[in-house]
Amino acid sequence: MKKWSEEAWAAALPLVEKIKELPFLRELSEGSLDPEIFRFYISQDNLYINEYSRVLAHIASRLPEMADVETFLGFAAAGVAVEKELHAMYDPDPTLRKSDACEFYTSYLRARSQADVAVEAAAILPCFWVYLEVGKYILSTARLEGNRYGAWIGTYSDPAFDESTRKAIDVCDRLAAAAPEHIRRQMTDTFIDCTRLEMLFWESAYRCGKADTELLTTR
Repeated sequence: MKKWSEEAWAAALPLVEKIKELPFLRELSEGSLDPEIFRFYISQDNLYINEYSRVLAHIASRLPEMADVETFLGFAAAGVAVEKELHAMYDPDPTLRKSDACEFYTSYLRARSQADVAVEAAAILPCFWVYLEVGKYILSTARLEGNRYGAWIGTYSDPAFDESTRKAIDVCDRLAAAAPEHIRRQMTDTFIDCTRLEMLFWESAYRCGKADTELLTTR
């Protein structure tokens, strides 16, 4: 029997391939992305991570295995550290409010707190896994010399981030293995939804939050 993560990744792969072709990421890898677009993205990412870290901590409080509790609390603490690092490196705009895409994504994550813990865990996984794969892809194609976004590219292709992603996948696989079939299906549907929300987050950032309503209603 396939691991749940293998099935979920296969189901979401068409979206991942679309993400790799987004103008935001292509221009980021070339170093040609408008700095104002990147600052908008970082500002929204900062707002997202603030919520995401809380979701990770909530999942930790629900997990049955103490080792997994410690792992997810570590993820939450790392999110807070990343938020501080973003402030130091890229000066996110503190006056910006959440874009519609950011609000929709974080609201979706919060809503999963009412679902089975396996489903809530599946919701946070694309932020790990899609970012890891996109980071590796960008690193393989990027022009790093003189690229103002080189530090960002390096963060998501870092071996430590790879290890964290593998740990998150492992927890989800073990939760799925112990869950009934209808929960596994919910996990997969949630994983696909959040992969799509990752894509919309980048698309929204490229437009600096403009036409978010159009993006959210046509996907």
